[in-house]
Amino acid sequence: MHIPAYAHDTIRAAVLAGVPTSRQAGGLECRLCSRPFGPDLAAIPLGPTPTAGLSGCRPCLSRLITRARRDRDAALTHDAERARAEFAAWTPVREHHLARLDSVRQAAEAVAGLARGDEIEALRVAWLLISLESAYTWVPDTPEAPASVDPGDPDVSELKDEAFRLDLAMITAREAVAERLAYHLVNEAQPDEPEMCGELECPEGCSGRHDSSEIDCGPDAVFEDLAEHEIIVEDPGPGPLSPRLAALLGKAGPAEQERSSPLTGIEEHAPAVLAHCGIDADDIDVLVSAAAVGLVDDAWREGPLDAIHAADGGPSDGEIFAQSVDLYRRARAALVAARDDRPEKLLAFAAVASDVDLPWAGGSRFALRTVQEDVTEFVRHVDNRVWFTSEVMREQGWRAGLLHRAVSAAVKAPDHFGMPGWPDTVGSAMERLAVLDRSGAPESLADLVAAETALLEAPDRLGADALDWLCRQGLFC
Repeated sequence: MHIPAYAHDTIRAAVLAGVPTSRQAGGLECRLCSRPFGPDLAAIPLGPTPTAGLSGCRPCLSRLITRARRDRDAALTHDAERARAEFAAWTPVREHHLARLDSVRQAAEAVAGLARGDEIEALRVAWLLISLESAYTWVPDTPEAPASVDPGDPDVSELKDEAFRLDLAMITAREAVAERLAYHLVNEAQPDEPEMCGELECPEGCSGRHDSSEIDCGPDAVFEDLAEHEIIVEDPGPGPLSPRLAALLGKAGPAEQERSSPLTGIEEHAPAVLAHCGIDADDIDVLVSAAAVGLVDDAWREGPLDAIHAADGGPSDGEIFAQSVDLYRRARAALVAARDDRPEKLLAFAAVASDVDLPWAGGSRFALRTVQEDVTEFVRHVDNRVWFTSEVMREQGWRAGLLHRAVSAAVKAPDHFGMPGWPDTVGSAMERLAVLDRSGAPESLADLVAAETALLEAPDRLGADALDWLCRQGLFC
């Protein structure tokens, strides 16, 4: 009797269940049904050799082979359905990624064309390149194809081909801009007072010289900049939610989705509260920074993140610290962008703050999708708080939205990074750090002067591990 390979495991499991009797071990009875072998019931050896070991009868083996075949067919059907579901979920992500690659490539070609011409000034060409580089940096990693998709499939190779085309377009744009600016600098030299980019946070006494690490115009500024020159490149907009996140959010009922109406009377009362806390509500830079701190604290740090922090595999104190600094910058940029009656610009902050797949700042590998805790409420919390701020701005004005979040920061986070009290917090922490045993501290804390500078300007540059070590010492308490 032929026993197919797919039935071996099923038969082996049945044969090895329990201890065989002496008659079964002697090949006198069927190991599966214990019926004696004879003229009407032939013995089919099951090993380990044709003449030694256990045996089974044809009816029992036929029954097990039939069961194994049904299980195999069911598994194949399940695998095929899973493959179809994975491909269906991957397809819109792939299409959006291709659209993003194509948009940025078109923008790069347009920048190269403008750089070669004489229609716009050289300084504007430089800022076009900066916004293009920002858009290029924001292009997400290539979405990984499901295991069921062959790596050589055209759908996969198209992603690689479009990424390569974008890289070539970026090289062309950079070369064209570099050539234009080189001749400009030789012929006209640099102006005495270089123009500052609205996206920069220049420290006091800034020389006007910056590198790309200090510039982040966001993923879409290049499209708006090109539109000023009557070049329209379609922005693909935000990408689709992952199937898991969409399913989670889909479970929210109407009562859970209700949101309160914005506050009233903010302009009347908030300035006095801020003045009491040492914040000048008429200093726009200070007000925007405080509002950014408040937005991060209210929308991201407060509430559901505590449960995620405490869960197995949750982020460390240092990872939360580093990520909050990165989100502060994004919140500040979004609040500035929302100034000209565009509160929807706050959605850029919400998208990053609630992204479950995004690795956190400070060199951390943590992402919300890796934690066992349900992140549904966290995502909804971020969305609700950002929506509330946008509604305050829409109904009462941009300044009212800033005042609302700035008051929150002044009351709950007066000594956080971005607040006027942060330098004093750093000074106190450095005094205590100087007398601590730092033999087991991360390397980035070896140079105290550099560490203090990083804490004052960009704490996440120290890395999440270093910030976690500082938090464990209680230096920011």
